[in-house]
Amino acid sequence: QTKTGIALLYDEVSENAYDIRLKLTKEVLTIQKQDVVCVSGSDHSANHRTVTLRRQPVGGLGLSIKGGAEHKVPVVISKIFKDQAAEQTGMLFIGDAIIQVNGINVESATHEEVVHLLRNAGDEVTITVQYLREAPSFLKLPLGSPGPSSDHSSGTSSPLFDSGLHLNGNSTNTTPSSPSSPIANEPKYEKRWLDTLSVPLSMARISRYKTGKDKLRSNAFEVLALDGVSTGILQFYTAQESADWLRAMATNITDLTLQNMKMANKCCSPSDQVIHMGWVHERLEGADSSQLYKFKFLALKGSSFYIFSTPPVSTLDWVRAEKIYNLCEVLFKIHKLWLADDCWLQANLYLGIHQDFDLEDQRPYCFSVMVGHGKSHYFNVELGSQLAVWEKSFQRAIFLEVQRTGSKTYMCSWQGDTLCFTIDFALGFTCFDSKTKNVLWKFKFSQLKGSSDDGKTRVKLLFQNLDTRQIETKELEFQDLTAVLHCIHSFIAAKVASVDPVFIDSQSIARKYMYSN
Repeated sequence: QTKTGIALLYDEVSENAYDIRLKLTKEVLTIQKQDVVCVSGSDHSANHRTVTLRRQPVGGLGLSIKGGAEHKVPVVISKIFKDQAAEQTGMLFIGDAIIQVNGINVESATHEEVVHLLRNAGDEVTITVQYLREAPSFLKLPLGSPGPSSDHSSGTSSPLFDSGLHLNGNSTNTTPSSPSSPIANEPKYEKRWLDTLSVPLSMARISRYKTGKDKLRSNAFEVLALDGVSTGILQFYTAQESADWLRAMATNITDLTLQNMKMANKCCSPSDQVIHMGWVHERLEGADSSQLYKFKFLALKGSSFYIFSTPPVSTLDWVRAEKIYNLCEVLFKIHKLWLADDCWLQANLYLGIHQDFDLEDQRPYCFSVMVGHGKSHYFNVELGSQLAVWEKSFQRAIFLEVQRTGSKTYMCSWQGDTLCFTIDFALGFTCFDSKTKNVLWKFKFSQLKGSSDDGKTRVKLLFQNLDTRQIETKELEFQDLTAVLHCIHSFIAAKVASVDPVFIDSQSIARKYMYSN
């Protein structure tokens, strides 16, 4: 199914926006711009057209103009009146920039200079025009074909002066002149939407934020293809339009990503399947108050969590990840989420006017992945639905890895002795001497009643003795305590999920947000 609609293409350098048409299919987003094309009678370029107009006693040249050098835009035809001189030629269109009037170049002329030339050009006026494909939106030119019936403007009235019917001039001819009609063998022109850029959506990414910054664009976003080609800033007239297009594009990108995952999984063993992958923004370490972010591509595959700067497109690409972590040793945490019952805050976030809040991070859909040695990665996604998918996918990937692995053993020490600490999905916790292999103690998961650590290397595990009902404290020291604590969390969560899957689902923050929304 193809989705089409009118939007604006915003140029950050000139700060102008241009009318465009978007065409979205399952695999491609196409940007179209209006242009005038020659459809019959000639094969020469329609870039420049020279037209002779015969001034009429009523209606004059039958057109209005806007713009001028004082506004840093050419003078353009802003209206063409039905059944009058300009329309009868079949060669002039709204949006045509006037290049010459009776052989005089007016590309750098002001609005009044062009009005004066046209008014005093006599009964026959020869103008050379070229269609202005990137007419700034402040000109408020209608997007339809000529004539009042289709004169729907892309906005309200323009602040620029619109010189119209007074272009009658001082005609000396009292008899009605013959109409300005096209000659039989003259070329015929039409205004059409033409494809100017096609962006493949496979592995594409979307950003509503100004490059690297925390500032949300108002009703606008950018789509970047895998090869880095950008649509530019796509701007929409309402927040609802922007949200609809954002969701539609994100859905198509997700569907294509699922196809890519299925293809990749055909080449992988059952224990090394891709569970989920996609683009996120990562907050850079040590970023100051400007909150710098960079695009990263994340993947959950087999036993590992991968962070890439660009997506893996072949089997060999998986080894070039920036970071690879064992899934048992990471902890997924939702950082910030505005729940739907906070309507006022939701509305402000939706409209992009949330810069004044005193928040640690102003992006609404954030999660962190805590890894070994107390480090963590902080990520942001564009939609609440994407956050829910990442939460569910991390759970699934971790639970599968725990069940596949069965047990994990870590070297540790206490009071000078080198010990081994095993976390086993079936048996629970076991501690034994690394040399003699003698078991020092063992407990089930259900016997763990609490823990505390020094934030560095030491941890106290509190177990309840089933016979005495007393709490026994076991102290251990690990080289990477964070990884061990995350592993304990992963095994216990997987154990709970295997016994009571509904409980795990009920703990999902992101999915609660989606359902309530």
